[in-house]
Amino acid sequence: MSEERRARRAATREARSGAGPTVSGVEPGVNPGASAKFGLFGEVLTIGLMMTVVALGVVTLPIALAAGIRHLRRFVAAEDSRAGLFWEDVRAGILPSLVVGVPAAVIAAVLTIDIVVAGSGALPGGQAIAVVGWAGLLVLCVALLAAAGAWSPALGWIGAVRAVPSIVRADAAGAAYLAAAAVFTGVVTWALAPLFIAGIGCAALAVVAVPARRRRGVHHAG
Repeated sequence: MSEERRARRAATREARSGAGPTVSGVEPGVNPGASAKFGLFGEVLTIGLMMTVVALGVVTLPIALAAGIRHLRRFVAAEDSRAGLFWEDVRAGILPSLVVGVPAAVIAAVLTIDIVVAGSGALPGGQAIAVVGWAGLLVLCVALLAAAGAWSPALGWIGAVRAVPSIVRADAAGAAYLAAAAVFTGVVTWALAPLFIAGIGCAALAVVAVPARRRRGVHHAG
């Protein structure tokens, strides 16, 4: 009898996670793919590596983020999350993404130069300039993450960028979480460059998790 109970509990866990067959009276939970913590961690690292490969071109960072975010959304929803779908998104969006990637890279380069020059003491009011530079980089990172999260082949990059202000207005706390994810990625990369793989994977997961946090809050309030 105990064997039957153990088997039932195991089947129930699998059903709730979306990884196993359905069980009578058991519905998959919200974001069932996220219930397997080690599986999710492994997927974040795997997709982080794939995103890093795409982002090596620098101006291709937006499509790397967008494709990675879409992949993780499919994974946590226990939908089809084959690696091939990630590469399909990359192929569909890489050329159009240059309209975002090139200006973003130029802006980031200008702000970085400002920060470096301000830190050298060559400019009067260097500390204030450095603060503005760092703030500008953070705003740019949040905008990139929000736009990448909104992108789809159907919407396109112009539509995704136009959606950023409404995304931030609708969830200012969520924007703060995205800023924290960007800072985390920057800090771990500065500490050890290969950790960029984990950092960018976690940043993509943050974009997926922020709207889910809002949905859970609305559900509990109801």
